[in-house]
Amino acid sequence: MAPNLLHTLLIFLSLSISLSSPSPVTVHKDSPPYLWPLPAEFSSGDDTLSVDPAISLIVAGNGGGSPIVRAAFERYMGIIFKHTFGRASSLLARIRFLRMVEYDITSLKIVVHSDSEELQLGVDESYTLMVSKKNEQSIVGAATIEANTVYGALRGLETFSQLCDFDYITKSVQIHKAPWFIQDKPRFQYRGLLIDTSRHYLPIDVIKQIIESMSFAKLNVLHWHIVDEQSFPLETPSYPNLWKGAYSRWERYTVEDASEIVRFAKMRGINVMAEVDVPGHAESWGTGYPHLWPSLSCREPLDVTKNFTFDVISGILADMRKIFPFELFHLGGDEVNTDCWKNTTHIKEWLHGRNFTTKDAYKYFVLRAQQIAISKNWTPVNWEETFSSFGKDLDPRTVVQNWLVSDICQKAVAKGFRCIYSNQGYWYLDHLDVQWDKVYKTEPLDGIKDPSLQKLVIGGEVCMWGETADTSVVLQTIWPRAAAAAERMWSTREAVSKGNITLTALRLHYFRCLLNNRGVAAAPVDNWYARSPPSGPGSCYVQ
Repeated sequence: MAPNLLHTLLIFLSLSISLSSPSPVTVHKDSPPYLWPLPAEFSSGDDTLSVDPAISLIVAGNGGGSPIVRAAFERYMGIIFKHTFGRASSLLARIRFLRMVEYDITSLKIVVHSDSEELQLGVDESYTLMVSKKNEQSIVGAATIEANTVYGALRGLETFSQLCDFDYITKSVQIHKAPWFIQDKPRFQYRGLLIDTSRHYLPIDVIKQIIESMSFAKLNVLHWHIVDEQSFPLETPSYPNLWKGAYSRWERYTVEDASEIVRFAKMRGINVMAEVDVPGHAESWGTGYPHLWPSLSCREPLDVTKNFTFDVISGILADMRKIFPFELFHLGGDEVNTDCWKNTTHIKEWLHGRNFTTKDAYKYFVLRAQQIAISKNWTPVNWEETFSSFGKDLDPRTVVQNWLVSDICQKAVAKGFRCIYSNQGYWYLDHLDVQWDKVYKTEPLDGIKDPSLQKLVIGGEVCMWGETADTSVVLQTIWPRAAAAAERMWSTREAVSKGNITLTALRLHYFRCLLNNRGVAAAPVDNWYARSPPSGPGSCYVQ
């Protein structure tokens, strides 16, 4: 359905939905487009252009011919033209029926200036997108994406795909409100989603579905919380008994599996940040190596007294460094209950010999683990408890991840640390009673006025903790609420904070239906309780 017709349908149908839904308003022709997340700058017109199903790719610049660009072009053409003739056979079909059709948009030109495909924190994701019809100066109509990197080109392709709309009457793909001119870039360099494969194992194909869906909302970091106290599913060649801590021999990831996830994500402009949470949340390690437990009755935190514990950590990180090229590595450090250290004889003696409290031992463990990560050319990320407990002793390169206390990023950046915002009250997706608008209105920079300190907040992350989410429900628990945070992290603060929330709701309904149409099981927007099914019959666009 055309976006301009959708305006009318959504407003008409919204009259009949429940009081929990936004009330209808008059939508003017200059209202925001049905693009998610909203671009930084854009202008549009009043024309409707047809798009050739045999649209050609023209590449230019040092990086235009990148395999990442070409693969993305084919992916998106499959999405855009899924209702039409196959692209390869469309020309033959027209000739066969002696009915040559003239289209307005016959080519997509992608210009990428850099030939570098390195994907790291802060990579340039900006792009310019222009869509116009043929005129006196041009014999063909075209769309052009220009970007400094291949990853900017990927973001431009996503926006182009959202402009394209299938018309069921003419059975053709159209672009409405043309000509388009879009200049876009992300507000934050880190826009993450956490998945948890320890509490519930997620098959490789499900993780790929999650990554694919992230690209539709321009999220760019998959935070992979791989192991925890419940299970250790990852193969670790240096210490091969560790994955004896998996739930079963079928619920595991080989080195090749993990490498494939990283490759798949890179093709979509998404980094993978691995997490090995120490010293707490690690009981599963001892299934394969019981000496990592302080005792049979004290199975976590890991034994702080043994060099073997840190040898294992070093071995794990050495193996993982061959898989995960992203510069950030998460070392956890949260929810460390040291009570059983105090009640274990050899640890009590070790503490006494060093004149340590258990808090000192906790600090010793975290700082030693940080140095192991740094020695392998990683920048450590730790949960906020490490900063709250001994922030002045953390390595200055540490990135602090907020989750528990709302003003931790304020305090962390004031001390010169970088920070990732993930406040559990609004951005923990396992909190099913938090509606999308609360997610959307949550601002990572609240309370931080100094522009130099604002820059230290590198972004934010929504967290899909897995205690109550497995393959059967994980996608509908993530979406569409993760999209609300995705726009907060991509679009300008002015556009998000000052925008009309009713129009935003209309755009989010449209994006949720776009996800559904692309095979992503996004739950209804208006449900009071996340991931629950619709309450009754109705259109996707108003539920």
